[in-house]
Amino acid sequence: MASPKTTHPDMWLIVGLGNPDEEYAHTRHNAGFDAVDLLADQAGVHYWKSECGALTGSGTLAGEKVLIAKPQSYMNTSGGPVKKLCRKYHVLPDALVVLHDDMDIEPGHIRVRFGGSPAGHNGIRSICDKLQTRDWYRIRCGTGHPAGRKNITDYVLSRPRGQEAELFAQTLDLAAQATKVLITDGLTAAQQQFN
Repeated sequence: MASPKTTHPDMWLIVGLGNPDEEYAHTRHNAGFDAVDLLADQAGVHYWKSECGALTGSGTLAGEKVLIAKPQSYMNTSGGPVKKLCRKYHVLPDALVVLHDDMDIEPGHIRVRFGGSPAGHNGIRSICDKLQTRDWYRIRCGTGHPAGRKNITDYVLSRPRGQEAELFAQTLDLAAQATKVLITDGLTAAQQQFN
């Protein structure tokens, strides 16, 4: 697996993945949107601007300059807006952090990684394809698999309930914390603390 360069970026691009329509709000598949909303609050983002096919907000997070983005093109084509933002703001892939849902991780847990395969996640695959590299940071927010024979699409596009909703909120909070540790202290520190 590739390792990130050691140069410190002037600005980080932090992207949350999700689907833009109201019917998808706060579903498991929109974990990335919900996590970056927490970060936007912490970074002092007061309004969202529409550019490059995404909603963006600029701010400062843990002393680091950040551009927070939510692509508005639907999950499976997230790569287009991400590529446009990278080009517009001269962000290299190793200054890109993408937060997204991950069924292979249990609710209440996250994983921080650099590079790797899309592992069946269409939003991640789209970004890999458009950037023509896998070498960027991901913060994977655990949603777990559906119980029994429940349809996977129905599961990821529905909202957690009850105790799982509490675990989902915990997952989002951990993802926000991990993002701050990643951009200030680096990958190893974030992995040791959160993986």
